[in-house]
Amino acid sequence: MPAHDETTHSIPLKRGDYAPVRPGDLRSPCPAINALANHGYLPRDGRNVRASEVLAGMNHYGLGSFLGSVFTHPIFLEKPQKDANAKSSWWSVFANPFAFAFAAFGMREAGQKDANGVACLNLDQLALHNVVEHDVSLTRLDYAQGDNITPQPDLIEELLASSSNGTTMTIDDFVRLRRQRYEKQKADNPKLDFQGMQVQIACTEIALILKVFGNGKEVPTDYVKAFFQDGRMPRDEGWSKRRWWTLGLVELNMFASKIKGILGRGEKGIPIVNVVH
Repeated sequence: MPAHDETTHSIPLKRGDYAPVRPGDLRSPCPAINALANHGYLPRDGRNVRASEVLAGMNHYGLGSFLGSVFTHPIFLEKPQKDANAKSSWWSVFANPFAFAFAAFGMREAGQKDANGVACLNLDQLALHNVVEHDVSLTRLDYAQGDNITPQPDLIEELLASSSNGTTMTIDDFVRLRRQRYEKQKADNPKLDFQGMQVQIACTEIALILKVFGNGKEVPTDYVKAFFQDGRMPRDEGWSKRRWWTLGLVELNMFASKIKGILGRGEKGIPIVNVVH
């Protein structure tokens, strides 16, 4: 097992203990991954993270093993090489069909491994644009605006204020906010790119928040605040992961598709196919 640095904090930390990010730590645009690092389930400095650690971390959110694998293993593939010749590409189909099918999601540098020779990546590599990270984030700037990793306090404030009743956030609250963010970014970002897979990922993010931290219909606003503002699992607020069944791929996809339909509905809906400016 790789050693986790728990010694540079003022008090000893156990795996699962929360500590905010420190200067020099690396983080990603994904609050779920960042919270795993802040709780010590991933290396707290965000460096040399292994796929096995991320996969184990998915369990702490109550995700099923197959869904966790879908989220984890593709990003640990090596980034596609632009100069790869056709012959080697065709051979890769037969040699490793999984790697070929999910090659577009690879974020690891060629040959990137830790001191023990195990494939790894650093959390800031997840900021690779339009792989998993996308424009029109609820809490981050667009890639073209310069910093697509750091949570923006004004956007988090806007997120929390989007609750219709002040205590919970519903599907409609999240959809309304995403539409507002889209209109704002259309005006602010001439290079906005939000279409197809980016929209699907954005809808899946909303689905995860509502299914992991909520009941599928709403999620307590204080859970949302802990997760997005503090970068932690909202256990102090009363949350715990699912007890009787895990969140699976089929359940998540069906719910994300429902959200996508709502997002594209009506005059104020977001175009699903072509939103490149």
